[in-house]
Amino acid sequence: MADLSHRKAKAKVQIIGADGKPAVNTAVTINQTNHEFLFGCGAFESLPYTSGPVVHNGTGALSSEKGAGFDRATMEDRMTKWLNLFNYGTLPFYWGGFEPEEGKPHTEQLMNAATFLKSKNVKVKGHPLCWHTGCVDWLMNYDNATILKKQIERIHRDVGNFKGVIDMWDVINEVVIMPIYDKYDNAITRICKEKGRVALVREVFKAAYETNPNGTFLINDFNLSTNYEILIDGCLNSDVPINTIGLQSHQHQGVWGKEKQEEILSRFEHFGLPIHFTENTIVAGPLVAPEITDLQDAHYEDDAATPELEEKQADDLEQMYRNMFENHPLVTAITNWDYGDGAWLNAPSGVIRRDGSLKPSYQRLYKLIKEEWHTKLECKTDANGFVEMEGFKGTYEITSANGNGTFVLSSGTPSVKAELK
Repeated sequence: MADLSHRKAKAKVQIIGADGKPAVNTAVTINQTNHEFLFGCGAFESLPYTSGPVVHNGTGALSSEKGAGFDRATMEDRMTKWLNLFNYGTLPFYWGGFEPEEGKPHTEQLMNAATFLKSKNVKVKGHPLCWHTGCVDWLMNYDNATILKKQIERIHRDVGNFKGVIDMWDVINEVVIMPIYDKYDNAITRICKEKGRVALVREVFKAAYETNPNGTFLINDFNLSTNYEILIDGCLNSDVPINTIGLQSHQHQGVWGKEKQEEILSRFEHFGLPIHFTENTIVAGPLVAPEITDLQDAHYEDDAATPELEEKQADDLEQMYRNMFENHPLVTAITNWDYGDGAWLNAPSGVIRRDGSLKPSYQRLYKLIKEEWHTKLECKTDANGFVEMEGFKGTYEITSANGNGTFVLSSGTPSVKAELK
């Protein structure tokens, strides 16, 4: 059995009755309702679900394969399944789709989705605030000084507008390649080339913290070579306030076994910061050819998945989740990038199929998150209304004949109160 003490906490819980007095010698059920660990997924489907189909991401309108073309009953079913598994969602703030016309951002549509998710006890992250891909064309009308000014203004505006609803952001995305990106000219590559990577990272993080001093702000990259380590080291040595490291793990060209997972983590854990696997993709389909250097150029056929490959996807996902959750305390979040098959690259990389049916990967993750890594206890309070317990860190509900209550179990809170109502 794995040692999961780093994922658990102990506490003396005092249960207070509706009369304000300790509920003594009372039978109670204590059931975990949410994890502190962030089990995430791309939450793009919540946009058409909450605002209708006329919503944009970084490359254009959300297509039917991402949910906009489904009828309402189908969308309800898909959203229910999403909420039954995940407690953390990433929403698209790609500048090119979020504000295709200068001064007219899709704030209302993103707020509708974010507010809905938060109402379901889902933690929401915005992705990303600064990125060279999916950038807006109208920025190219300005000189570099003005481009930077408008980028900083964009961060102040969006982090400020969503403060309290979205307090976690990928502040800057894929900086390793940013100044040398040559697929097409864009405004962000221009300013990164002029200022340098560390200087630009410092500017955008400073703007984010100025607006929300208590926010969680990530640097995020797919390039997990030593170049990313050197960049993070340079930023931290320059007092850039990065507080979480984002690692993309799109595994279209080969599934990471435990050996590769360990090798990558050994190079990023030494910073001592929380690590998020921000974009995790394991495909129930053939691997992308190694000669394709940019995954954006890859495309899957509609029938790429097979039952055997779906089982392999489930096996590989379970191995990775087990390793990260059970063996690496600094890993505090994993986001499965695609919810449904046929999203990015048309790949069969989701946990549900195109028709909405559950794949083995969904069922495997459900068993881990909701059953194996779940705490439920039947207890009786003592003469002072206390119950001593150990469980996975997170939110709990207490039920008894005298009412219901909630409390949070976390490190550093050895004594908590739960009031029955």
